[in-house]
Amino acid sequence: MLGDPRYGICREIVVVPVYEAAAKDLEVNPMIMQAALRGGFELQWEADNDQCRRCRDSDGICGYNHSSNSFTCFPTTEEKKDGKALKLALGLGAAGVIILVGIGALCVRQHRRKKIVAQLISRDLPTSPSSKGPTTSTTNYSQSNSSYSTSKYDIERGSTYFGAHVFNYEELEEATDNFNPSKQLGEGGFGTVYYGVLRDGRVVAVKRLYENNLKRVDQYMNEIEILTLILHPYLVKLYGCTSRRSRELLLVYEYIPNGTVADHLHGKRSNSGLLTWHVRLRIAIETATALAYLHRKEIIHRDVKSNNILLDKNFHVKVADFGLSRLFPNDVTHVSTAPQGTPGYVDPEYHQCYHLTEKSDVYSFGVVLVELISAKKAVDISRHRHDINLANMAISRIQNQALHELVDPSLGFENDFVVKNTVTAVAGLAFRCLQQERDMRPSMEEVLEALEEIKGVRSGSDVVDIRSGTEVVDIKSDDVGLLKSIPPPFSPDSATEKWVQIKSM
Repeated sequence: MLGDPRYGICREIVVVPVYEAAAKDLEVNPMIMQAALRGGFELQWEADNDQCRRCRDSDGICGYNHSSNSFTCFPTTEEKKDGKALKLALGLGAAGVIILVGIGALCVRQHRRKKIVAQLISRDLPTSPSSKGPTTSTTNYSQSNSSYSTSKYDIERGSTYFGAHVFNYEELEEATDNFNPSKQLGEGGFGTVYYGVLRDGRVVAVKRLYENNLKRVDQYMNEIEILTLILHPYLVKLYGCTSRRSRELLLVYEYIPNGTVADHLHGKRSNSGLLTWHVRLRIAIETATALAYLHRKEIIHRDVKSNNILLDKNFHVKVADFGLSRLFPNDVTHVSTAPQGTPGYVDPEYHQCYHLTEKSDVYSFGVVLVELISAKKAVDISRHRHDINLANMAISRIQNQALHELVDPSLGFENDFVVKNTVTAVAGLAFRCLQQERDMRPSMEEVLEALEEIKGVRSGSDVVDIRSGTEVVDIKSDDVGLLKSIPPPFSPDSATEKWVQIKSM
């Protein structure tokens, strides 16, 4: 073979081992090379050499380099590339399927939500016999044309809803002068309130829903249901609502002419000087009376704040805005629900644990008590960062025995002995309401009883410490110790849901 003249013209030389007998036959007859190669050859290696195993584990092929007389692992480059490409293609395909499924689920969810809203408006809200169908309006709303079947809420053939009178939309449009901006009384998270006069001469406040989404409709129906279950002189009275066929959802209340407690404490009416300490204490008692009544009816207000406490011409209280209120089931300690309410007033335990109880209203009322004492807003970002939240600010002043720094100077705290003692007693009650743990707070019945007792005070010697029943004239060290023994309450103050009182007619 080596003597073959063609050997010198080969571009590449491949050395293949064969059996010794076959090699001798090739020297005689080179033409039997194919037969010699088919005969194969023997390969020996050490059993403890794991190079080939590692090569195979890496998807390689074991081999031998004759030039270097050493083991060689030949990588399967093309196969690996093909495998990676296959895996990439499968991954992209799966991701595409997931995205398509997600988009489809989102579309279905949105469709269902719109369908639910339409059903709520078209079925749950009754048709007023006087409804005339669509007319021209400054706001466009979709109108349901589906038929309405009689339900347990459709009393007197659709003239009432949960017992509330159903108004014709055109009557309320006329009462508010087509919702004239000059008739606007205020704005809140639920809607805009307008001053109006009905055809029968009644002066009313008309609340106009912002938009017909699921959340707003739920709040709308919730407020109707709550207010038709209760009747109390310190709760705002609901006159009625619009029907399902009206282009907008409207609520009609008795008109309360003297603004809100917030207006008189730190709003545009704050310079009137009409909220003396005697009036503020009466406001606290009447508000506590209303909340205690609600709790006896197993209703949690869930949005107690100075903006939701209206005042009539004689400065008597009307608690309002029941859109977030909850009917509390019998024989349960709490209900689990996503926290709702106004920053600065929200019970920290409710905010952290999602456990809503009657004590959540107690905490919010504690903030209102501090407002009445200080005439400061529940949340004010212009204050020092440690004092932005009024509840935290109040506790800080009590812990440092500096209540005088918190009290509204117009109350005559330093000069009037009776005012000083009663303000101090109310402050002590407020701090009980603001305890971090709800079990440490009094019930609204206990709060009302304590306020009535404070109201009866006529001299400093009669001032009673609400916690112990002992006579005091200032907040003592045991009060400070009680407050220091627990973490300070935290009600979220990162945002505010303002109710801006624009004008009072």
